[in-house]
Amino acid sequence: MASTAAPASTIFRRPKQTSGWMSWLTTVDHKKIGIMYGYSAFFFFILGGLEALILRLQLAGPNGTVLDANEYNAMFTMHGTTMIFLFVMPVGAAFFNYMMPLMIGARDVAFPRLNALSFWIFIFGGIFLYSSFLFGTTGPPAGGNLPGGATDASWLGSTINGGWFMYQPNAGPRFSTGTVLDFGAIGLQILGLASLISAVNFIATIFNMRAKGMKLLRMPVFVWMTLVVAFLLLFSLPIIAVALFMVTFDRQLGTLFFDTFQGGDAILWQHLFWLFGHPEVYILILPAMGIVSETLPVFSRKPLFGYPAVVFAGAAIGFLGFGVWAHHMFASGITPVAQAAFGLATMTIAVPTGIKIFNWMGTMWMGKIKFTTPMLFSLGFVALFVIGGLSGVTHSIVPADWQQTDTYYIVAHFHYVLFGGAIFGIFAGLYYWFPKLTGRMLSEKLGKLHFWLMFIGMNLTFGPMHWLGLQGMVRRTWKYPEEYNFGTWNMVVTVGAYTIALSILVFMINWVRSKRKGVESGMDPWDARTIEWSIPNPTPEWNFGVNPEVQALDDWWHRKYDENEEGRPVRKAEADATIAQFHDQGVNPPSPIHLPSPSYFPFLAGAAFLAIGYGVVYHTRGWGLPLLAFGVILLLSSMIGWSLEPLEEDHEEVHA
Repeated sequence: MASTAAPASTIFRRPKQTSGWMSWLTTVDHKKIGIMYGYSAFFFFILGGLEALILRLQLAGPNGTVLDANEYNAMFTMHGTTMIFLFVMPVGAAFFNYMMPLMIGARDVAFPRLNALSFWIFIFGGIFLYSSFLFGTTGPPAGGNLPGGATDASWLGSTINGGWFMYQPNAGPRFSTGTVLDFGAIGLQILGLASLISAVNFIATIFNMRAKGMKLLRMPVFVWMTLVVAFLLLFSLPIIAVALFMVTFDRQLGTLFFDTFQGGDAILWQHLFWLFGHPEVYILILPAMGIVSETLPVFSRKPLFGYPAVVFAGAAIGFLGFGVWAHHMFASGITPVAQAAFGLATMTIAVPTGIKIFNWMGTMWMGKIKFTTPMLFSLGFVALFVIGGLSGVTHSIVPADWQQTDTYYIVAHFHYVLFGGAIFGIFAGLYYWFPKLTGRMLSEKLGKLHFWLMFIGMNLTFGPMHWLGLQGMVRRTWKYPEEYNFGTWNMVVTVGAYTIALSILVFMINWVRSKRKGVESGMDPWDARTIEWSIPNPTPEWNFGVNPEVQALDDWWHRKYDENEEGRPVRKAEADATIAQFHDQGVNPPSPIHLPSPSYFPFLAGAAFLAIGYGVVYHTRGWGLPLLAFGVILLLSSMIGWSLEPLEEDHEEVHA
C-alpha cells in the first residue's frame, strides 16, 4: 500500500456528495451510471411504446382517422428512432456499465469521467431529439409543385418524420423543409458520439482491467459480446457520422451531396447508412446473446456447451455484419453481380448464428432445467430469434426480397429479431441480475405473468404481419381501404400490441414492489457460475473487497463444485464456508479502498451539446450563432476544467 499525497489547493475542487441528487449528477461510479442508463432507457422505452400504441390504433381498422399522414410519419419515425437509439442501445450500455466491470473483477471502467460524459451526452442528445415536438417545424416541398407536405402540422406531427433511416433526398432540404430533419440529423450525431466514447472506454477496460488470471478465453461470454459490440461501434459509427455531416451540410450550408436534381447521389446515402445500419442490428442483438449465454448454463445446471465456438461465432457475426449492408438495397437498382454477392454474404452470416443456437440447445440438452423467469425469457429469446433469423434468410434470396421489400413482412422480421430477440434477452438479464442492484429478488409469480403476456402479445402482434406483408400490405402507410381485407389481421395485431403494453405494466409493478418488499436475495441466489456473484448483494460501492484472482472459466462455480467420476457436479463440503468468507470480504474489506472522486465537468460538457445542437439548427436566427458560440465555449471550458481539476479530492484513506 502507498500513501496518497494531498492534492494542491485549486479552484477546481471536486464534489464529495455521496447521496442526494447531486451525487447522481456528478457520479463517475460505473454502477450508478449503469443504473441511470437503465432508467433513462426504460423511460424512452415507454415513450416509444406509447408511439407504437398510437400507430396501432390508427391501423386497427380500415381508413383509420386517429392520425393524419404527417402525424403517422412522425409517430413511426420517433418510434423507430426511440427504440433503436434511445432504448435498445442505451439499455445495452446499462448492462455493460453495471455488469461488465463486475464480471471481469474490476472496481470501475478505465476512464470513469469519460464514462459519465458519454451518459450525459446521451441524455442531452435524447432531450434534443424529443424537443423537436416543441420546437420542430415542417413544411411543403420546395417549389410547391409536389403533393404532400404539412403546412399546419399538429403537435404530434411537429417532430422528425423522415423515418429513422432518413433516406435522401426525401429527408433533404428540397423535400423536407422546416427544421424537424435538422433535429434528427444533429440529434443522431450527438447520440453517436456518446456511443463512440463508451466503446473506447469498454475496449480499454476489458483489455487492461481484467482480474489476475482472467485470460481472454476465461472471460464470460457477455464480456466477449461487450467487446464485439464495442468494436462494431468503433468502426461503424464514424461512417454514419460522416453521412450525417453530409446531410447537415446539405440542409444548413447548401451543399449538394444527395440532391439528385443538382448531380447528387441518393444511393450514396443508402450505402453509407446501411454500412452503419446493418452492423447496428448486431450492436442491438449481441448483448442479448451474451445475456442468454450466461443464464442458460446457470438454469440448465451445465456449463455452456462449446464456449469457444460461441465466442468465435459472436466475433464472426460482428465481422460478417459489415459485409451484408447491400441486402437492404436489392430494390435500389444495384447491379445483378452485387445482388448475387451480397445475397451469398447474407446467407453466410446464418452460419455463426446457427452455431450459437445449436450451442444454446446443446447447453440445455440433458440439463436439469429450472424454469425461472430469467430462464423463460431466455427460452423465449431463442425461439423468437430463430423465427426472426429464418425469415431473415429469405431476404438473401433476391427475387423473394424484391417481393418483401417495403411490406409488413419486413416489419415482422425486424421485430422478431429485435423485440423477440433483443428485448426478451434484456428482460432475462433484468430478472437475473436484479439482486445485484437491490439485494432483493423480483417476484417470480409476477415475472412469469409478465413473460406469458409478453410472449403471447409478441406473437399476436408480429406473427400476423408476415401474412399481411405477403398479402401486399405496404409498410409506412397510414391507412388502407376496406376492400383490401387487411382489417381482421390488423385488429389482431393491435390487440397483441396492447397485450404487450399490459405485460410491461406488470413488469413495472413487479419492479417497484420487489425493490421495496422483495425477498432478500442473499449473496448467490441462482447458484451462479461467474465472479460477479462472489460479492454481496447489492453490490458494494467498491465492488470487490479483495481483488479477485481467476483460475478457470466459470471460476466461481469451480470454487463451489467438483466433478465426480461421471463428470457430474458435486458440491464441495466447504462451499458454504467459501461463500461466507467471500461475503465477509465483500462487506468488510481488509484494507481501505479509495474510489475516484465525482466531477461536475462530464455533466457540463454534455449540456454543451444541447446548446450546440440548437445553435446549428437555428444559426440563421439572430440568437442562433450566439447560442452556438455559448455551447462551444461551455464545452471548451469544461474540457479545460476537466484537465485542471485534481485527480482526486483530499482524503485520509490509503490506496489498496
